[in-house]
Parts: sequence; structure tokens; C-alpha cells
Amino acid sequence: MATARPRPQVMRLTDAAAERIKELMAKSERPIAGLRVGVRNGGCAGMAYTMEYAEAANPTDEIVEDKGVRILIDPKAVLFLLGTEMDYKVDKLSAQFVFNNPNQTSACGCGESVQLTPAQGEGAEAAAH
Repeated sequence: MATARPRPQVMRLTDAAAERIKELMAKSERPIAGLRVGVRNGGCAGMAYTMEYAEAANPTDEIVEDKGVRILIDPKAVLFLLGTEMDYKVDKLSAQFVFNNPNQTSACGCGESVQLTPAQGEGAEAAAH
């Protein structure tokens, strides 16, 4: 009898990203169930990452718990985000969340949008089920 393989974790957070998300959620005036992360069509490279507070999880959301933070991922974005590490970078001129995504094939010059291809292979098959 075959045993089910554990599903791969779609995304993971660096310590810096987890701490920043916790700080932002603590300042919210309403209860937050998690941070919804996804992708949308747009920008000069074709796609852009999206982030928003979620008051509740949707029944079809992929839920990732990492470092004390709950990330809710739209099911249409799972294959585009599989294997992604979300980081938070601070430098002299900016502070921003950064997505280190193995599915990213290029980005626009301004950094606002990216070109993504769906994940392929064994991990992608497990995540899609």
C-alpha cells in the first residue's frame, strides 16, 4: 500500500520577514487571520506579487505556518510561488519585502513586476493535489 508523501511547503520566511510581519499585524486595528500572498497579472514584466491582510482564510487557501506567522496563498498562485523564500531587506534608501523565487525567469528594471513560470517536477505535483 502506497503512503502519501508530505506536501512541500509552498513558501518559507526568513527571520527578518517573519519579525516584520508580526510587527505590522500587531499594529492592526482589526483581527487578522494571516497575510494573504499571491500573484496578479500586470506590470511591464507580466506579473506582480500581491500582499494583503486577511481577516479570514478562504476554504481553498493554501495555509503556510512559518516562524509564528500564518501565510494564506491563493490556490491559483501556488505553482508560481512553490519554493519561494520571502525576506525583508532594509538598506539606506528603502525597506521592502523581497521574494526569492526559483520560478522567476526575469524582472523589469524598476523591480515592480516579474516574469514567472509555473513550478515543474515532483514538488509541483505534490503541491497541486
